[in-house]
Amino acid sequence: MECLGCRIANGMEPNLNLVFENERIACVLDIAPFNEGHILILPKNHYGDVEEMESQTAYAIMDASQKLSIVLKKLFSPDGITICQNGGKFNDLTHYHMHLIPRYEGDGFAWSEPLHPHGAEKRLSQTKEKILKALMEERRSR
Repeated sequence: MECLGCRIANGMEPNLNLVFENERIACVLDIAPFNEGHILILPKNHYGDVEEMESQTAYAIMDASQKLSIVLKKLFSPDGITICQNGGKFNDLTHYHMHLIPRYEGDGFAWSEPLHPHGAEKRLSQTKEKILKALMEERRSR
């Protein structure tokens, strides 16, 4: 397997720090954690982005995120949990993975991009209409 994400998810990398797995996913500690307990949830099959996976795998990822969030809150008493996933060219593994990051007030976690760089907040109504129309077209095409 050439994909690092596939190798991690399928136990083919050394020193994985696996914390949970089932037949569809593997959950490992991030090797460069933002905070203690930072976990990656990876599907065992290769997917680049969320829309590529079948619903059973998507469900397994969300189910694990719920279970592990409970554990992280009990163990580390964070002020909250950030759950995020970067797709497309922002996916550094080129294999879908979800981050669970215990967060603390003042921990320095922030979006690196400037917020509202293109005036999108001024077009919320138009954006909503575009999305609703696209969803209707998607339903019709099925």
